[in-house]
Amino acid sequence: MLEIRNLNVEFSGKLAVRDTSFAVQPGESFGLVGESGSGKSTILRTVMGLNATWNGSISVDGQDVRKIPRKQLAKMVQMVFQDPYSSLHPRYVIGQQIAEPMKINGIANPERRTAELLELIGLGAKFQFRFPHELSGGQRQRVAIARALALSPKLLLLDEPTSALDVSIQAEILNLLNRLRKELGLTFVIVSHDLAVISYMCERLMVMRNAQPVETLTREQLRSGAIAEDYTKALIAAA
Repeated sequence: MLEIRNLNVEFSGKLAVRDTSFAVQPGESFGLVGESGSGKSTILRTVMGLNATWNGSISVDGQDVRKIPRKQLAKMVQMVFQDPYSSLHPRYVIGQQIAEPMKINGIANPERRTAELLELIGLGAKFQFRFPHELSGGQRQRVAIARALALSPKLLLLDEPTSALDVSIQAEILNLLNRLRKELGLTFVIVSHDLAVISYMCERLMVMRNAQPVETLTREQLRSGAIAEDYTKALIAAA
């Protein structure tokens, strides 16, 4: 579903991602972990086309992202950002924000689809008439997830999807994401500082440091401590 080969991303002459390669299979949940500034979120933003200065290759569902028209790419892959407080427009009601991508892409019956999505994420159609400030943090993140699903993508990029939420709400969002992945046949790439989140959500993970990969592990290796690199051992000990 996602294949990245020899990716380099540069900002102002400095490499933010260096010679990074990995592949994610359809239906898999793949984690990216590492300290702040290691390049994790930059990879997600580059896949989405939000970074212009990069080289290497990125393909989604077998197609080169450089050759996919913007609207078509949006139907294939979507992103859920870290902060639900800033990722929603404060002056638009929830229904407008979920329906907007569908209207831009000419999808029929966006209002009906919006109501269906709100039911799917556990809020209910009545929430479409509320503003973001009337919702809790967990509810806002559910709306962000619904908006990401509006175009029926198969790949979701999740950038620290629960780190801005109260601990009591985090598990609800993670369980919702797991349910949606099974019901809709989604593929996830998840960035998180929280190794417990990655262990719960992901079958495999890649550890990054200083803009490049350190090693790739399975969930079983992470849980059992069957780890080769000293940096990964130190990261787990710190967590």
